[in-house]
Amino acid sequence: MNSADNNANHADSNHVDSNHVDSRNLAIGILSTTAMILLVGLLIIHTRPQQVMAAGMTTTNGDYAMTVGVASQNNEEVVYIIDAPMQRLIAYTFDAGRREIGVVDAIDLAEMRASANPKQPQRKAPPKGKRGRRRP
Repeated sequence: MNSADNNANHADSNHVDSNHVDSRNLAIGILSTTAMILLVGLLIIHTRPQQVMAAGMTTTNGDYAMTVGVASQNNEEVVYIIDAPMQRLIAYTFDAGRREIGVVDAIDLAEMRASANPKQPQRKAPPKGKRGRRRP
């Protein structure tokens, strides 16, 4: 009976070990799959193009000054460029649908300055009359 008992115990231990190994393999497989999904998600997040945020940036270079703003009418970003030698302000916007840059408006700054500060007529000096003069 000893050999029969040993064979039975050996068979039971193999059965328990195979179930234990199968559950370990299943756990390792699930953890590996989860790790791969998380890795792919991380790569997707870091490799997609980032949205440009340039609100409020201003730069100058020689005769030009450039700043970024938002048009309140349709909430799109606008690039404003001042051309100092030509005394012009030009506003550009980007049309993502057509992938084109378009001119929104161009303003002549010299004309704007002249219309904002119209020349005031010069006052004539008060006439010098007899008033306030002493006669000898």
